[in-house]
Amino acid sequence: MQKRWKLLSADKKKIEPLQQSLKIHPIICQILVQRGIEIFDVARKFFRPQLQELHSPWLMKDMPLAVDRILDAIKKNEKILIYGDYDVDGTTSVALLYRFLKRNYTDIDFYIPHRYREGYGISKAGIDFAKDNNFTLIISLDCGIKSIELIAYAKELGIDFIVCDHHLPDDQLPPAVAILNPKQIDCPYPFKDLCGCGVTFKLMSALADTLSITDEELFEDIDLLATAIAADIVSMSGENRVLAFYGLQKANKNPNNGIKALYFLSGVTKELHINTLVFIISPRVNAAGRMDDAKKAVQLFIAETYEEALDFAEQLNSDNKDRKEVEKNITNEALSLIKENQNYITRNSTVLFQPHWHKGVVGIVASRLIENYFRPTIVLTQSGNFATGSARSVPGFNLYNAIYACKEYLVNYGGHFAAAGLTMDVNQVVAFSNKFEEVVSATITPELLIPEIVIDAEISLSDITWPFYNVIQQMEPFGPDNLRPVFIVKNVMDSGFSKIVKEEHIRFSLKQNQVTLTGIGFHLAEKFPILQMKKPVDVVFKIEENEFNGNKSLQLKVIDFRLCE
Repeated sequence: MQKRWKLLSADKKKIEPLQQSLKIHPIICQILVQRGIEIFDVARKFFRPQLQELHSPWLMKDMPLAVDRILDAIKKNEKILIYGDYDVDGTTSVALLYRFLKRNYTDIDFYIPHRYREGYGISKAGIDFAKDNNFTLIISLDCGIKSIELIAYAKELGIDFIVCDHHLPDDQLPPAVAILNPKQIDCPYPFKDLCGCGVTFKLMSALADTLSITDEELFEDIDLLATAIAADIVSMSGENRVLAFYGLQKANKNPNNGIKALYFLSGVTKELHINTLVFIISPRVNAAGRMDDAKKAVQLFIAETYEEALDFAEQLNSDNKDRKEVEKNITNEALSLIKENQNYITRNSTVLFQPHWHKGVVGIVASRLIENYFRPTIVLTQSGNFATGSARSVPGFNLYNAIYACKEYLVNYGGHFAAAGLTMDVNQVVAFSNKFEEVVSATITPELLIPEIVIDAEISLSDITWPFYNVIQQMEPFGPDNLRPVFIVKNVMDSGFSKIVKEEHIRFSLKQNQVTLTGIGFHLAEKFPILQMKKPVDVVFKIEENEFNGNKSLQLKVIDFRLCE
């Protein structure tokens, strides 16, 4: 698939004074300026985040109401149920608050809805469980903002709700005692991009403040919060950057038993980074809810001993292996459906529905389809009389707004700019698909249908040194709004030693002037004839560390390349 290259630029008048104050490579200063880091003090906070930079939790709307209701429940010995979603953000939220409250109050339990029996968010079954077991307060985490009727039902049963959520609220809000969500229009909280676990942590911070709980106890499980931040793909700026920074430190020095067990089973021995949380820890945690019951993900994180955690980690590891196999089969089937139908090829969106597809992997399948057909994609399966599934977007296109424009066909929906979940009657799938295509075609711009590689800066191979790389590493943690830098080097030649490996990848050996560097380009083998032309090429890449036989070297992780313009 042909890709667009977009090379960013920055004001040189801002780069030069920043470089003089930081005394680092001007290219890195250019990248910092591009990311809004223009003066020394801001750069210092960026490279050395401090916990003191976190905002007061009391700035969040309804925080006093939430804290007072919890303290009242504790005083009156009420039973408290912590209710969370079945993904990484939800299960880490539940584990975080459960472990925090359990240290000072024992009459609590947690509840995770079953993806297939109950569906996303607050369920009637969950409320009935609370009623049957005499819970009078439910604290919902990473869900609840749209559960108006169900929370009203709970209220009729004498059960109060505190909603901690970060999803976009509708105009009407549920009748909860307190709603903690910085995305509420009238919420003055200054940082709007917290994940669900981040909102949970803010509630804990306010409780800690009220109960004079030490920072050591408050931050004891901050590695769980870092895992949620990484998995939920929220902005790696502001408070998220601070919390992820210290969460990674905790994960490497003294991790939660669950993270430690999953990391051990993955077989990876290197230092843990955000990418480790995203690609190694998160899929295994999500697999529990996708393939079986996410309750064991919480049990993993609240395990008191490493041995207990390892038992749950092995179950999650097994679920993840099953998930990979199911995902692969459905993806292949979905690609075949598209290839066999010309109408799918010419559309600006993809909506696929097969009753037998596994509900737990349709979101991943949607992402896989975008890798092949770059457009907003929805993959649906059948659950009872409903078609339910997940939607994924392409960068720059507001998927949530497009789905909202089709709400007449939906019985339930929710999500973000780039991802969403939705449910409709089975007989509405065709009508929804046509309306969704109509909305997408009317609102998406042609360039958004072509994958774009955003390039931070042009450098030379001679710039790629250990000091240069070490400063880049200090820009961690990486994520949205602070992605690992992407570079371009122009007018380089194949040294003659580049080759195809494992039939689909390229092992590069590239030369510019007197400097030769190696690299790896995954799934680029079909472009190998370009190198064989023995003409200068432009190469887009990230810099990474390679270790072989105990020797470390820097190499290029090639993203794309083409003949020199």
